[in-house]
Amino acid sequence: MSQVKNNDTVKVHYTGKLNDGQVFDSSLERGEPLQFTMGKGQLIPGFEKGLLDMKVKEKKTITIPKKEAYGEPKGELIQEVPKEQLPADLEPKVGMGLVSQTQSGQEINLIVKEVNEDTIVVDGNHPLAGKDLVFDLEVVEIL
Repeated sequence: MSQVKNNDTVKVHYTGKLNDGQVFDSSLERGEPLQFTMGKGQLIPGFEKGLLDMKVKEKKTITIPKKEAYGEPKGELIQEVPKEQLPADLEPKVGMGLVSQTQSGQEINLIVKEVNEDTIVVDGNHPLAGKDLVFDLEVVEIL
């Protein structure tokens, strides 16, 4: 029976959790396994590393340290923005997601962390930055 190796295209069911057991994502809820090619950098390094050498129908639970997931939060991705730079019809609220564009046109997802009288504080870090992650994995198919 073959095992998952680099450059294989695989289908995987997964459930991602925080250390406290809180589920943040699951392919089981969508009913479709995740399909991707190993070694192409499409997923966080610890996820791919955990799948290496697994066989079809094999299940296991892995813990991915933050450095192999989304890393530490970066302070430079937290910024205070004048409200006057926001669309006039936008009423910012803590926890709200926003999308901004860099000068090169790249979109950046932001989360509103603070709302002040004249400014808001936004965070461009991935919501899972700074967290160790736990994944339940099952290899469905190696294509």
